[in-house]
Amino acid sequence: MIETSRMNRGKKKKRKIRKFRVFLTVLLLLLVSFALYFFIQYKLALDESMKATSIHKENVEFNGVKGAEGTVNVLLLGIDSRGEAKSRTDTIMIGQYNTDANTAKLVSIMRDSYVDIPDHGKGKINSAYSIGGAELLRRTIKENFGVDVQYYALVDFNGFSQIIDKAFPNGLEVNVEKRMSKKIGVTLEPGLQKLDGKEVLGYVRFRQDAQSDFGRVGRQQEILGTVSRELFSLNGVTKAPQLIGTIQPYINTNLENTTVLSLAASYMGNRDEEIQTLRIPAEGAYEPQNLPGAGAVLRLDLEGNQSALKEFLE
Repeated sequence: MIETSRMNRGKKKKRKIRKFRVFLTVLLLLLVSFALYFFIQYKLALDESMKATSIHKENVEFNGVKGAEGTVNVLLLGIDSRGEAKSRTDTIMIGQYNTDANTAKLVSIMRDSYVDIPDHGKGKINSAYSIGGAELLRRTIKENFGVDVQYYALVDFNGFSQIIDKAFPNGLEVNVEKRMSKKIGVTLEPGLQKLDGKEVLGYVRFRQDAQSDFGRVGRQQEILGTVSRELFSLNGVTKAPQLIGTIQPYINTNLENTTVLSLAASYMGNRDEEIQTLRIPAEGAYEPQNLPGAGAVLRLDLEGNQSALKEFLE
């Protein structure tokens, strides 16, 4: 009887081991299948985007300086190349993520800000990029505002509409405040509506009204906040392979993939936190002027803007 009982226990143990092995095998097959699916989706999107842009191939000089412990500062530049010899940067932003406090901040520097460009006299801040690329623009920001950045990210505007269409196939919900059509390639009517990629690009480019660049900067910050919330939602994560494959060729950056993934994971853990925004020049710290050879500029109260920027980032 004892021997029979031992044999039965042995058989039960072997059956449990076999079932566990089957479970592990099925789990492994599922993981491999998911990994293969994600890789295929990523590769298809990557190959498609590679044909449309070459910004990722550009050699970029950038001698970034690490900021305070626990903060990551990135110079975000929207490159709007329309066939000219030197690309323009119509969008200049500093993105900051504080890994200790889990706070994300975004500073928009208006392109007509009249500043000292190192070794090139005075000029609009966006001309620094056309003169000396991202490195000269970094030095210009450092000299005028006392803020240095460690990383850069050049983003090709030509891929923006494709990124929106891939991430939001049914359109991105936007409340258009007025009719917009001049010099944006689309016509937008007022009201809450779903916009496709081309329409969203037109929305963030529009500046042909009384608000001019001020309104455009506000719309850019609005859309970036909306896109960030949506992409870091559960639905956005499921689209990650296609999105990464689509976006990657349109970005040239010195951020390593491991750093990007680490920051994304940290941000996802606190994604209910809104991105804080600031515009430079700050309210009351500038004066619109027309200068010979420069045209319409924003002459800055440097001390006031330095103070506002320092308080916001620190």
